[in-house]
Parts: sequence; structure tokens; C-alpha cells
Amino acid sequence: MNSVEIKVVEKLPKLENPIFVEGLPGVGNVGRIAAGYLVEQLKAVKFADLLSSHFYPFVLLHQSSAVHVLKNEFYYWKAKKKGQRDMIILIGDSQSIDPVGHYEIVNAILDFIEKLGVKEIVTIAGLSVGKLDKEPKVIGAVSEPEIVKKYSKYGIDFDAGSRIGTIVGAAGLFLGLGRYRKMQGLCLLGETAGLPEIPDPKGAEAVLKVLTKILNIEIEMSKLQEKIKEMDNFMKKINKYQDKALKELLAQEMQRGEKPKDDELRYIG
Repeated sequence: MNSVEIKVVEKLPKLENPIFVEGLPGVGNVGRIAAGYLVEQLKAVKFADLLSSHFYPFVLLHQSSAVHVLKNEFYYWKAKKKGQRDMIILIGDSQSIDPVGHYEIVNAILDFIEKLGVKEIVTIAGLSVGKLDKEPKVIGAVSEPEIVKKYSKYGIDFDAGSRIGTIVGAAGLFLGLGRYRKMQGLCLLGETAGLPEIPDPKGAEAVLKVLTKILNIEIEMSKLQEKIKEMDNFMKKINKYQDKALKELLAQEMQRGEKPKDDELRYIG
């Protein structure tokens, strides 16, 4: 297998000016919760899987004894009324475990969605701010300064750039690398007090409220808690085995006499 492989599982959709929405695991799992809930509520159709040797090298075993390979999944949804956009949504079990993999995976996805007509990207992630005493804000980052005006009416905080500094992982790279393909990009960061392994419903809900306004869609928010519980159990299982796999990888490096690099990226925000 190549380091990144996209397998089409259904016929490629014919979409009109689609917008790409990405939500992968990270801080508070805000992106994964929001994008996953969007897929469920819109009844979006899965059409491709992304597999990569940059994901942890294990499969999960279901109660049925069937295996589950770590992957990212592509879904599509077609606009139902005027003012809406066709959409491609990316969700997944994992991000890359190494920096090289992040670039390879994001570039492979950009190649794929570019052929499907994507010219605009929205990514979702969590922003850890410690203790939250009020409703979480949605912080915005953009690929080009002029895009701020386009989204200023949605209650997004675009004045936090000096406080954030960096966006680690796919949510930021899609914007940065998408610029070179003339794709406009918006990153929505939901404030969260949660740790990486603890899903944050408030951060995800805050982002979803903004995102649905941008996309001009309506979804039922009352089932969000139920979705989070379901996802929490699954992500805890993945995190448990990722931690185990990481310890094994570090042990192998030590046996080979390789000192683990202090700056090597092991967790994605």
C-alpha cells in the first residue's frame, strides 16, 4: 500500500461548486463530534475511505469479531434548496502520528477534492483555553485576510490570532496548503476546557451553530448528547490502543538504539 491511499467505495458524486468540511479527532474532539453529527443529521452518503501507513498500526476488534481499520471517511450531501451548497464532509478515526504524514495525507485529500470541484474549505478543531466560566466562543482563522469580511456576520471571533499562534494538524494545514490551489479556507476553533481524550459537547455545539448558519442548513441539535456518548466510547477505545501502540513504538526505537526526538509530534490538537 502507498503511504496514503483513497479507496472509492461508491460512485464518485457529481457535485456543483461543493464546499469541503473537515472534522477529525483533536482537542476535545470538537471537530470530530461536529462533523460526525453533521453527517448523521444530513444523512450524508459515504463514498470513499482514506487509509494510511501514517495511522497507528493496529485494527480494532468489534464484538462481532470483525476488524476495524483506522481510516478517514468522505461523505457527500447535495443541496436541497436555494442558498445551500453541495458538500463533501471528511471525518475519521485518527490523524497522522508523524509530521511527514500530515503533509502527505492533506495533500492527497486536496488532490482528491480538487478533482471534485472544491474551491472552498471549512475545517473544525478545538482550542484549549483551560477553565471555561461562560459559553464557549468560536475562534476563526482564514487562509487570506480578505475572507474575514465574508464571515464577519456569523459571530466568529477573528481577533484571537495573537493568542493562538499555531494550529497543529489537518485543520490548519488544509488552509495553508489549500492556498496554493487557490482554495479559500476558514478554520472554526471551538473553545474547550476538555483534554484531548474527553469529548466536549459545548465546544462542538458552539461550532455547529455557526457552521449551520454559514451553510444555510437546519439540523436537530437535541440528539447531540446521545451522539457524543456513542462517540466517547469508540474514541476511548481508539485512544487506549493508540497509547499502547505508541509505547511499543518507543520501546522499539530504544531497542534499536534510537533516541526519541524531543520535538517529534505525537499528538495532534
